[in-house]
Amino acid sequence: MGGETMTWQKVSTEVGLDAKDPFELRVNLSVDVPESAVKTALKTGDMGFLHSFTTGSTVDGPGVRVVAWTAGCQWRCLYCHNPDTWNMMNGLPVTLERAIEALRKYRHGLKLMFGGFTLSGGEPLMQDRFAVRLFTAAKSMGIHTALDTNGSLGERLSDEELELIDVVLLDIKTWDPERHRHLTGKDVGPTLDFARRLAERKRTIWLRYVLVPGLTDDENDVNQIAMFAARLGNVARVDVLPFHQMGRYKWKKLGINYALDDVSPAPPWLVERVCGQFRSVGLIAH
Repeated sequence: MGGETMTWQKVSTEVGLDAKDPFELRVNLSVDVPESAVKTALKTGDMGFLHSFTTGSTVDGPGVRVVAWTAGCQWRCLYCHNPDTWNMMNGLPVTLERAIEALRKYRHGLKLMFGGFTLSGGEPLMQDRFAVRLFTAAKSMGIHTALDTNGSLGERLSDEELELIDVVLLDIKTWDPERHRHLTGKDVGPTLDFARRLAERKRTIWLRYVLVPGLTDDENDVNQIAMFAARLGNVARVDVLPFHQMGRYKWKKLGINYALDDVSPAPPWLVERVCGQFRSVGLIAH
């Protein structure tokens, strides 16, 4: 056990936390962390498992953002561009103190650029205690906070903890239950329940919708999501994100069957059509 501990602690300090971009492939960085340490980390939030930190993002919340990408996700989206984040043990073991220090060095610049800190993934709420403690630290530094989540584990956050999050970037994958299970392997119900709860708590949502030709471009599905979002009353904007193939190489490297190898990005006319469907119910869509 002592040798294992030395191995993973050495990796956690020697591997850089910053990445050039979130598409960098990272694997097996926590395989030597003892199971007992993982369980303790998930319970206390003293340590997290992160793919990386990236800086300069302008698409993950207001202004210019620092983004921490967590490892671990219970969904298996067919279009996922970071399948290396499905397994928590692929992430780098990072103490809470190290993560806070990484964030602290950006705090002045983030304020000047009207930006903030976004916790993404993977699915960040698989590490809910680490997420809460990191958001608490960010708020204590006066940093704007955002959570990018599929919403299925939203019940892990108390109402008080939701107050730590300025914007929830909520990913709604599609509307039809059968299509959603095919696309993600999971039910859409918990995501919609979390959206309703955020509306009740008057917490701001930025809705994110990945547009994949032939998979998430069904007009009725988009209309249903648009009407649902409009009724919530707390959706500040909708980001329609055209599918891309930047993560395809990861599927190949990891030996995972990739079903969308021949799918092309959504053409501009389709993006505009979907944006128009959201705008038609009074939402701001980009």
